[in-house]
Amino acid sequence: METGKVSLAQVTSDEEREAFKKWTDGFTRQNHPTEIQVRVSGVISNAPVVLSLDCDTYSNDPQVPRRALCYLLDPQKASKLAFVQVTQRYQGINRYDTYASELKRLYIINPVGMDGLKGTSYVGTGCFFNRHAFYSGPSSSSSSLSPPPPLEVPDYKCNGTMNSCTIRSDLVLRVAHKVAGCNFEHRTSWGSKMDFRYGSLSEDYYTGYRQHCEGWETVFCHPEKAAFLGDIPRSLDDALSQNKRWCVGLLEVAFSKYSPVTFGTTRISLLMGLCYAHYAFWSLWSIPMAAYGFLPQLALLNQFQLFPKVSDPWFYLYVYLFIGAYGQDIFDFLVAGGSIQWWWSDQRMWMIRGITSYLFGPIEFTLNQTGFSATGFNVTSKVIDDEKDKHYRQGIFEFGVPSPLFVPLVMVATINLIAFVVGLAGALMHWNIEDMFVQLFISGFVVVNSWPIYEAMALRKDKGSMPIETTIKSAFLAGLLYLLVYFTFRI
Repeated sequence: METGKVSLAQVTSDEEREAFKKWTDGFTRQNHPTEIQVRVSGVISNAPVVLSLDCDTYSNDPQVPRRALCYLLDPQKASKLAFVQVTQRYQGINRYDTYASELKRLYIINPVGMDGLKGTSYVGTGCFFNRHAFYSGPSSSSSSLSPPPPLEVPDYKCNGTMNSCTIRSDLVLRVAHKVAGCNFEHRTSWGSKMDFRYGSLSEDYYTGYRQHCEGWETVFCHPEKAAFLGDIPRSLDDALSQNKRWCVGLLEVAFSKYSPVTFGTTRISLLMGLCYAHYAFWSLWSIPMAAYGFLPQLALLNQFQLFPKVSDPWFYLYVYLFIGAYGQDIFDFLVAGGSIQWWWSDQRMWMIRGITSYLFGPIEFTLNQTGFSATGFNVTSKVIDDEKDKHYRQGIFEFGVPSPLFVPLVMVATINLIAFVVGLAGALMHWNIEDMFVQLFISGFVVVNSWPIYEAMALRKDKGSMPIETTIKSAFLAGLLYLLVYFTFRI
């Protein structure tokens, strides 16, 4: 794909040579011939159950299809059951879960809650679909797992089952190429009313959401043994870039005519619509996160009090909110099988995402909508070298590249460290510490969470350290932000 041609060295058999005959020089990722050697299930098998898996996911338990069929064949559920979503789990997570790759809230805690309504959302892999859910809404005729009507493909005379056509017949392969081609769905309902829904980088969220809106219900299957295992990103840039892509895709649904706030709450109930809205507007967390990452600290540097002092009764409201929020968060995490160490990594990554991927996601979405840029779908890299693997196993953050995502991260870390040191020194020498206690506490809490960033900026010399150009840019922008706030307070 990168060279735009097929070299003779890449062809290792007569079968491959025959397959690549139609690949002329100059092809791209967006424009290249369709190549199929084996089955397109809608044309050949027309199986009543479809298993969706990511390319880096493999089966870890051969009994899982039987578990899924227990739900899909349940006479009380089958007529309305669109899919059975199995818990998404990963292999190779280190003992710290450094980048919060388990995503326990997204893949375990929230699905359990949604399962009490109309069912969990679709998360892209490890999902057993009732094929009828791709064709229409639920009805009494779809109460069993019988195959849906065959695809309407010109010149295709078979009825869509393996009984009438052999899998490798020339006719089947020709039709399969036609069905898999980029133009098959033009002027049809594919991608809009049928099959997987197009129009969002988060097509899994969008597809499951639209199926719920059509009246389907879903089930969350959470076996003790992992059903499927996938790979995780092992550098911070890859983890944040993946999350940013999700944010862009979710906003594409949030600001469409199918927004969960309007369309969803009227079609699937208020609570279920709000559950989907929680995901759709995920990236708006960047607003309060950025505010708490910068404003109290800059006010502290300018000796400006933002919060009640310790002796003020209102101070206890902030104490209650902090302890209550974090207390429930820890409780939910531990009940779902987590540990304190993994919870710490999870809340730290939540703050990191809040000022990086959550911040850049809306920016990129806005630019795409106004025509200033076009988002490409970049698959998250799961390939690592020996040094990255060593750092990950040791729980060391991997930076290494001058990513724009790191700039606000370093800015927050720098401003919080300076504010904490200056504020603590001032409080010990001549300030009244109770006046600035809340701002000092917030700065100190961020400083503790930012230790991996300070380490990468000042103490490490390996390839995974923070690039010097990122540190310089961040320091310059942090200085400008401080001056802006300084003159604002003086005015």
